Amino acid sequence: MMSLEGAPIVTAAQMRAAEDIAIAEGTSAATLMQRAGAGVADWVRRLASGSEILFLCGPGNNGGDGYVAARILRREGLAVRVAASGEPRTDIAAAARAGWDGPVEALDAEPAPVLVDCLFGTGLTRALDPGLAAPFARFARAARLVMAVDVPSGLEADRAEPLGRVPDAHLTLALGALKPAHVLQPGASICGAVKLVELGIDVPRPTRVVARPVLRTPGPYAHKYSRGMVAIIGGAMPGATALAGEAALRAGAGYVVMLGGQGGPDAIVHRAYDAAALDDRRIGAVLVGPGLGRDARARERLAAALASGHPLVIDGDALHLIDPEALRTRAAPVILTPHAGEFAALFGEGAGNKIDRTLAAAVRSGAVVVFKGADTVIAAPDGRIRVASDARCWLSTAGTGDVLAGAIAGLLAGGLDPLFAAEAGVWLHADAARRLGGAFIADDLARAMTSARASI
Repeated sequence: MMSLEGAPIVTAAQMRAAEDIAIAEGTSAATLMQRAGAGVADWVRRLASGSEILFLCGPGNNGGDGYVAARILRREGLAVRVAASGEPRTDIAAAARAGWDGPVEALDAEPAPVLVDCLFGTGLTRALDPGLAAPFARFARAARLVMAVDVPSGLEADRAEPLGRVPDAHLTLALGALKPAHVLQPGASICGAVKLVELGIDVPRPTRVVARPVLRTPGPYAHKYSRGMVAIIGGAMPGATALAGEAALRAGAGYVVMLGGQGGPDAIVHRAYDAAALDDRRIGAVLVGPGLGRDARARERLAAALASGHPLVIDGDALHLIDPEALRTRAAPVILTPHAGEFAALFGEGAGNKIDRTLAAAVRSGAVVVFKGADTVIAAPDGRIRVASDARCWLSTAGTGDVLAGAIAGLLAGGLDPLFAAEAGVWLHADAARRLGGAFIADDLARAMTSARASI
């Protein structure tokens, strides 16, 4: 089974352009439809378990993919039926329907245990007509398994927003590449599980799913400073900095010094806060923000961190105290890790989907931005973007963001590219949560970083 880690994510327009290039280079549209239909048929065959299958086909090429898949499965002896919303409106969809050697039923057809939604693909821009939405919902309610081809009908592919009431799919088969609706909320929840059907064409790759990182293990001459030294600036809430410090160590840092904080494992070195301590050239990254507070003292400590020449991770309270444009003057890299409220306070609501807004924030600030949530988007100013959409719901507890900030700082201190450090930190954070199951607290998550880091 193909993993989606590292898979490209493209907009509907980018996918159409990639298909046009493939056609111009000699791959016919009919061939692409045949590949799509065959890929869909393969997944339906695996999951139908001998149950009757109903393909619900629309008038466009998404419906054409359905006719191709239905024909393949019928010829293999599976119980397959087709219902259509109308006549095909493209030549290749009409040819695909002509190749279907069974009856085509109307929308008042009887439901089936397996429903394959091939009504509309990525081009839909308005809600389904009520005369179509009602029978679609009826078919979906009656099915034990609902599979959508490319995107569930009624879900806008780029904005990842439903255009009306959209039945949830159990499985969505992304054709050629993932679309924003497959990885961003609320679209990802409507899509259910997502699998990729390869079409054999090249697509743009700057935006990809977060992948399992490849991280070096310490070599024979490694020492605590070569593995990375993290300085964490303490403040009003010492528990947050303690969580971040523990996570930084367990993610791979060799040395963590807490300036003005307290608590955490004995392996953390505690010192009274002194801005001069940031002059230590051995420091690989500075983390500021977890538990910092927002008073005058917090502003002074943030200013000292910004004035240092070290790579910087800014989280929590500090995100409410910075000017994003001012960060562009720093020579050393900066990583920002806002959740939705912090992002809005720092950058405003912005336009477009979460990918668009995160990239705009990265360009505006000159920093790598980690926009956290059930779907976490990481963007670099140079246009590279990573998306993680598999966050565990149990991460919605106090302190887990501090753990993530610490993990990223620990990786950044080791000399990693800032985008890669952020991506690796997000992956480790999610993997630690997977290992814990449910009902964990942030302290558990920080400790689980050890097993997550040891697994790679």
